[in-house]
Amino acid sequence: MPRIAFLFPGQGAQAVGMGRAVCETLPAARKLFDDAAAVLGYDLLDVCTKGPAERLNATDVSQPALYVAGLAALESLKQTDPAAVEACAGTAGLSLGEYTALTFAGALDFADGLRVVQQRGRAMQSASAKTAGGMMSVLGLERHQVEAICDKAAQAGTIQVANLLCPGNIAVSGQAEALTAAELLVNEKGGRFVRLAVAGAFHTDLMKPADEQLTAALGEVTMRKPRVPVWSNVDARPHTDPAEIRQLLVRQVLSPVLWEETVRNLLADGFGKFYEIGPGRVLAGLLKRVQRQVDITNIAA
Repeated sequence: MPRIAFLFPGQGAQAVGMGRAVCETLPAARKLFDDAAAVLGYDLLDVCTKGPAERLNATDVSQPALYVAGLAALESLKQTDPAAVEACAGTAGLSLGEYTALTFAGALDFADGLRVVQQRGRAMQSASAKTAGGMMSVLGLERHQVEAICDKAAQAGTIQVANLLCPGNIAVSGQAEALTAAELLVNEKGGRFVRLAVAGAFHTDLMKPADEQLTAALGEVTMRKPRVPVWSNVDARPHTDPAEIRQLLVRQVLSPVLWEETVRNLLADGFGKFYEIGPGRVLAGLLKRVQRQVDITNIAA
């Protein structure tokens, strides 16, 4: 029997309308959004289902929204296939999704995880507001080509590789002028680029001092040993030690997301059945770029 792993999406997967269907049919999912409203101080479900998109896409809103939507989708799987939830032997999440994974694994309780995610979103939004920047996916080029493009575009401002997602899909983050310069270089190399729906240059040094603010937020909550290993974005390895997990979560804000390596390590460790739990189908697409015939089921929010 293949080992089961749960994967949770990150920022960029949000879309107006998410959460509506699962909350209409599942009281446990609706309760998560009601509890979230009490923590956040606003009606998160209303923003998720009605928008406007500009507000949902704001970092300080989209991160809590994806966290809660992912756990609401998990409630759906608990109803339809509780054996899969029981059998899950490992979990990972893309960037923000790592917090959803940690909550599923029992390292954080729901409210504590939501408070940390709220503070993380606010800190990253604040850091983003200080410098005009963003992220884009570079498609069809190799890592060394993308790194060379960043080196050249850095003449216009800070720009770095931010997400190593899958073969031929590498996200870069940077200041606006540097991203514009990089677009021209990507075209020259025969690649393509897609601007991402995020507010700033995530996973770069431009996110300081969000890491310090996150350290403070994590210091206010209890982190327990997860019941299954949680793969870190920072080193693409499984972790169960709460102190290590805290340190890695702080480093994650400024460090590249090693998603392709995470997926390859999961496959190498014998995981053969995956569930993408939450909005969108981005992770399924990335996984199939690594191993085309992989078995993955989407549990939508």
